[in-house]
Amino acid sequence: MAALKKYNLAGSEVGQVAIEDELLKSSANSQMIKDYIVALRENARQWSACTKTRTEVNHSGQKPHPQKGTGRARQGYLGAAQYKGGGRVHAPKPKFDQHVRINRKEKRAAIRHLIIEKILENRLHVLQLEEMSEPKTKRVAAFLKSRELEGKKVLFLGDGLHVASKVGDAPVSPTKKYDAFLKSIRNIEKSDFMIVPNVSGYDVLAHQDLIVMDTAIDQLKVILGGQQ
Repeated sequence: MAALKKYNLAGSEVGQVAIEDELLKSSANSQMIKDYIVALRENARQWSACTKTRTEVNHSGQKPHPQKGTGRARQGYLGAAQYKGGGRVHAPKPKFDQHVRINRKEKRAAIRHLIIEKILENRLHVLQLEEMSEPKTKRVAAFLKSRELEGKKVLFLGDGLHVASKVGDAPVSPTKKYDAFLKSIRNIEKSDFMIVPNVSGYDVLAHQDLIVMDTAIDQLKVILGGQQ
């Protein structure tokens, strides 16, 4: 059984959170993790690059010069690729069928594996949520400094309801109890905040350390149990 130390914003240890051994057994392998991360990155692409071919550029249909008598090579159209303002050859066009399907069980196993790695490497910390009447960036910055996390990429995880969002949508807003805390970390470089149900494997992998609010431990255990 793993015991995660719980700290308050002053950096003092105020207790421990137990994680059962059954929740720390991973069924994922390195190839599964790679496939999952590559699929996430592929699906994040907009695939919106669009260029014009010679049939789409705005040109008249006249020939650059007469077909014969000039000694030069035959040319048929000013909109050809070799002329300035002409169309592009084999250039990118929008693609809308490039979505990579991610198996749900593999997705859950990959996220679980990456979180377990953080726990076993002592890079997952528990923070006691304290009510803040107003934003206090100095308090959060002092906590990060006390835990030797200053300057590192840190992801704070809170509890909340899962909301499915599409690419380009506004970020999902957590509950109001985190409003003051969010305003406290927005000026701290390399610090981000998410709710546990919305976290992806790439979010876990892209941050050096995770800081989980004590109110979100139960939701974290649900993910470690293979559910989401």
